[in-house]
Amino acid sequence: MSNPIGDPGHGHSPAAWTAVIIMLLAFTLGTLFFWLDMPVLVWASVGLLVVGAIVGWAMGKAGYGANGSKTSSKAH
Repeated sequence: MSNPIGDPGHGHSPAAWTAVIIMLLAFTLGTLFFWLDMPVLVWASVGLLVVGAIVGWAMGKAGYGANGSKTSSKAH
């Protein structure tokens, strides 16, 4: 399958992977803390979720996003 020009890469970048890992950890911990009835830590998990989004955005701006200057494209 060809890769049309302008295709952003579908998130196969260090920025996307880092953001997703941080956000999955936040969801997992938030669910665990919810079931353990620890509301302060549930809200801390919400904060971690926001941090994951900010880290992904910042890494993308730093050149680690799809088609970024610090990443190399992979031929399929």
